Amino acid sequence: FCLMIRRPPRSTQGVSSAASDVYKRQLSTQSTWDLLKQDMVKTYELRTKDEKALVEELGKLKAELAKARIGKVSAAATQVKASKIKVLRKDIARLLTIINEKRRDASALAFKKKKYKPLDQRAKATRAFRRKLTPFQKSRKTLRCLLYTSPSPRDQRGSRMPSSA
Repeated sequence: FCLMIRRPPRSTQGVSSAASDVYKRQLSTQSTWDLLKQDMVKTYELRTKDEKALVEELGKLKAELAKARIGKVSAAATQVKASKIKVLRKDIARLLTIINEKRRDASALAFKKKKYKPLDQRAKATRAFRRKLTPFQKSRKTLRCLLYTSPSPRDQRGSRMPSSA
């Protein structure tokens, strides 16, 4: 919940209004958020790194998150720690997403020319659509069907099928 105040309310030196306190609090949290935002991991930078470097960075971020959680319990500046924890959790999620993307791409490249693919790389579609006959299977005909549709030397019309007329 955030109050939007356009200008700082008037307060004298001796007396401070509640609205001015809220305004001051908003300014302080915005500035800390801007500072924390600078520390955020950039996605485009992560994509240039290899998987080994990403895993190392993930370990560092997890260790930093553990320290921040411990610091949140013991330190007085809980607001800064809470927002730092939020940034770290988002960074870890961002890092894990990119690691999974890289692994999925490598797996897709490995199975590109293979006959069978892993389940996660197959087209999801619907169950009925996945079980549908392929065009090749649809075009196949039984021996009996071929017999009835093939031209016969006795029949000059080209088919043994009885006419419906």
